[in-house]
Amino acid sequence: MADNVNIKINGIELSVPADYTVLEAARENGIDIPTLCYLKDISKTGSCRMCIVEIKGARALQAACVYPVSEGLEVMTNTKKVRDQRRVTLELLLSTHEKKCLSCIRNKSCELQSLSEELGVDSIAFEGDMNSFEIDDVSPSIVRDNNKCILCRRCVNMCKDVQTVAVIDTMQRGFNTRVGTAFEKALSDTACVNCGQCIVSCPTGALREKDNTQEIWDAISGCESRSRRRVRIPDRNSGDRKNGSRTEAFGI
Repeated sequence: MADNVNIKINGIELSVPADYTVLEAARENGIDIPTLCYLKDISKTGSCRMCIVEIKGARALQAACVYPVSEGLEVMTNTKKVRDQRRVTLELLLSTHEKKCLSCIRNKSCELQSLSEELGVDSIAFEGDMNSFEIDDVSPSIVRDNNKCILCRRCVNMCKDVQTVAVIDTMQRGFNTRVGTAFEKALSDTACVNCGQCIVSCPTGALREKDNTQEIWDAISGCESRSRRRVRIPDRNSGDRKNGSRTEAFGI
């Protein structure tokens, strides 16, 4: 078991295990630091830069999810400098993000949307080119929409390190970076086992379950229409039951 070290977060004196990161120390003590790429025990890449904090004596802001604690460390998580930088980072993420929130399946349950509301980002100062990706919906259960991907790599780490399938990874560089499969194959043409853990780990609507609701309704409607048929029944009021008849509709 790791020895404890004494640190300060926002002026609060804490004693935490020496093998903790700043983010782990903060969360264990009820101090909120926003994240997007972090996934406990799975993804600690520091790539989203949303968890940046101010470290006393450090020249630049540091990512709390990968910065280790040390004896006497002093951390500020909510200064004006930190808040302003988080807003800029979030605006940069949103500048290349497909902003169709109202029709998105993750509306009101999206981590990116929640963080935008929390930080008060209601407009974007950055305008420029946007990538346009085809939606991969060939898989029987998973839909990939890279237009909503923020490159947090949580799905990649889940698929590779936890499920040990590794059918998706980051590709290309810079502005053209994206999450994809080998040789740009559809997910259904890879070794994907359709476990759905990539969907669970995704913070946005870039990965979602395939919705077959409409097909079910169509099937039900088809069954209802086929179940109604017309049957000729002899007319009980007719003396001639052979010739007299009436027609009724029966639903089976």
